[in-house]
Amino acid sequence: MKKMLVVYYSWANGNTKKIAEELAGKTGADLARIETVKDYDGSCDEVVEQGKVEVEKGYLPPIKDLGVSISDYDVIAVGTPTWWYTMAPAVHTFLKSQDWTGRTVIPFMTNGGWPGHVIKDMKAACRGASFICDAQIRFDSTGGDRMVTKQSEVDSWIESVKKELSR
Repeated sequence: MKKMLVVYYSWANGNTKKIAEELAGKTGADLARIETVKDYDGSCDEVVEQGKVEVEKGYLPPIKDLGVSISDYDVIAVGTPTWWYTMAPAVHTFLKSQDWTGRTVIPFMTNGGWPGHVIKDMKAACRGASFICDAQIRFDSTGGDRMVTKQSEVDSWIESVKKELSR
């Protein structure tokens, strides 16, 4: 069985955290959260606006050390919420800071109905990696925590990941 790490970033409602924890729990993977050195603060609208500016400028916020090394794992699942049609800037920082050569990556993202080009951007940032089992999990479009994607679809994705891990 391959050794897997699930790495994720989650901000507002914990939607990406929920999916990351479910994936890690059902596959026996280790779990690590990406955290920015400086927390986002202010109202939701203020953070959304700050996120938009960061995405537009390609800003890569400093992140805290994960406490684990991806080189210790065969497969790394990386989860992000959608921020302005792409990955959260903190996830971009993480992806750009790693050597993905020879690694297998499972990119997954949460969104409120506008998936944008998140998965494509994640793959571009993981040069040298191979990719399996991409996933897009949709939550309600009002910014809430109600999952729109059927749980059975999430379960099926996790089963696909488990099959890949046993190869």
